[in-house]
Amino acid sequence: MVIDAYSHIIPPKYAAALEKMAASGKISAFNSLYSGEFHVKGMINLEERFKLMDNIPGIRNVVSVTGPFLENVVGPADAIDLARLANDELAEIVARYPERFAAGLAFLPLNDIDATLIEIDRSIKDLKLRGIEIGTDVAGKPLDSPEFMPIYEKMEQHDLPIYIHPSKNNFFPDYPGETGSKYNLSGAIGWPHATSLAMLRLSCSGVLEKYPKLKFVTHHAGGTVPHLAKRIEGTDRHQLPKTTTDYLRLFYNDTAVQGNIPNLNTAVSFFGTGHILFGTDFPFGNEVEALHAIDNWDIPAAQKKQILEDNVKVLLHLE
Repeated sequence: MVIDAYSHIIPPKYAAALEKMAASGKISAFNSLYSGEFHVKGMINLEERFKLMDNIPGIRNVVSVTGPFLENVVGPADAIDLARLANDELAEIVARYPERFAAGLAFLPLNDIDATLIEIDRSIKDLKLRGIEIGTDVAGKPLDSPEFMPIYEKMEQHDLPIYIHPSKNNFFPDYPGETGSKYNLSGAIGWPHATSLAMLRLSCSGVLEKYPKLKFVTHHAGGTVPHLAKRIEGTDRHQLPKTTTDYLRLFYNDTAVQGNIPNLNTAVSFFGTGHILFGTDFPFGNEVEALHAIDNWDIPAAQKKQILEDNVKVLLHLE
């Protein structure tokens, strides 16, 4: 069995609701900033998605709703309604196609923390979703902000993971005075940097010390963390019982690195095989390319099995 532990979807009814709000002007930046994701093959249309998945017979996806993060585009009341709509539809899709989907992750109205806590409970207890997804920041706020601690406490109680997705987009300038990130550099290097910064803030602030059973999953093999581990190790600036790298090794990380085996080797060397999940960023990423890299990776078959299915089954408590 192969489980793609980090893939994306836009549920059709939720997509229609977003487009309707965008057409009315309620989401003013939507058309130019996010609508391109709606045209990625297999993102909304399930028949297209299944045809792509058939390139790897038997593969199943863990799915999360792709952008925009609601707190970036709508107010709290609309965010609550849209999150409920997205999660209801996502749970329905996962339940209807168990041969295609291993699990779903809850989408949240993070500009209302009380509503978020209610939606987490509803999504996990009633809808049977198996975790949540948040950005590397929440409307510009770092993930170690005190207001997010109740979310971490809640997810530690549920013993289910928090998936972290890069939330830096091309409209954020790389330098003062510019109107956006040029040459798509926000995606090429901004996303790994944002991921690494979020991981470091969670580690150095004591969040992982305070919530020792809390589990995070990063996209793209932990960003730059495994490559810069020695530099990070030499710059500890906190008063916690463990080193920064000790906390960083607690993160789980996917294999969405465009089939780059040296990148995978570095990730495994730092995090260990038990903290690596086969994930492809599908349908943005190519599942065939990613699996080909695993097939050609010079590690024992037992470790490949861990990465392809065992680790995510344990993490998400899958049958």
